[in-house]
Amino acid sequence: MISARGVCAAHEGGARVLHDVDVDVRPGAVTALIGPNGAGKSTLLAVMARLLEPQEGVVLLDGQDVRAQKGEHVARRMAVLRQDTHLAVRLSVRELVMLGRFPHTGGRPTPHDRRLAQEAIEEVALAELADRRLDQLSGGQRQRAHLAMALCQVAGADVSAAPDGGPRDGEHLLLDEPLAALDVKHSVAIMRLLRRRAAERGASVVVVVHDIGFAAAHADHVVAMREGRVVADGPTADVMTAAVLSDLYDTEVEVHDLGGRRLVAYHG
Repeated sequence: MISARGVCAAHEGGARVLHDVDVDVRPGAVTALIGPNGAGKSTLLAVMARLLEPQEGVVLLDGQDVRAQKGEHVARRMAVLRQDTHLAVRLSVRELVMLGRFPHTGGRPTPHDRRLAQEAIEEVALAELADRRLDQLSGGQRQRAHLAMALCQVAGADVSAAPDGGPRDGEHLLLDEPLAALDVKHSVAIMRLLRRRAAERGASVVVVVHDIGFAAAHADHVVAMREGRVVADGPTADVMTAAVLSDLYDTEVEVHDLGGRRLVAYHG
């Protein structure tokens, strides 16, 4: 599990962005971070991923301060998808995804690592484009390639049974706008993939999502943020309500139940 306790943070030279944030990202579930622009969602993700040092508080990975753990140990179990996914565009999809195995291989991949990379490529439906260069892909295809790299990075983490019979903490996926540039078909497919990953492998998955409809339909747990603070935190059914969302976004939001899923409609 990933836990933030009393986290306050600011970007270099800027005002404080996060204020006393407490959040748990549990194994076996998809946790969505939602909120208006400037709410602190991406900043919180960066602090969890050790990309930004908190001014106060602590982030715990499996009960221990993530900053005190060895970088290579964390990198084998925690993968981060950032918004600014700029890498050499002359890499092929396969080469990019194989970079995710570096924490495990030190640059000397085995046939097992190559097999894991192929599986990740297939999971995001890019098998036919595996040897295509990134600069020859659409924005959505590049996004899926970067997601495959994250999936490949944590593949093979320990997901055996814990002493209490539940899933042991294994993979940790921190994904900032994983649906960016994706069409509806691929957005649905990726959210279903993340749900399966969480359910079948005990993965802790946290996603920053701007489309609250996808959060309502696919997340197990939702954390709503505004102005650097958590204003609602709980199961999707408890947070994704008309009252909470209308207040959060300062606009009228309607929520309907259809077939066991929440559908969100918003208008001026």
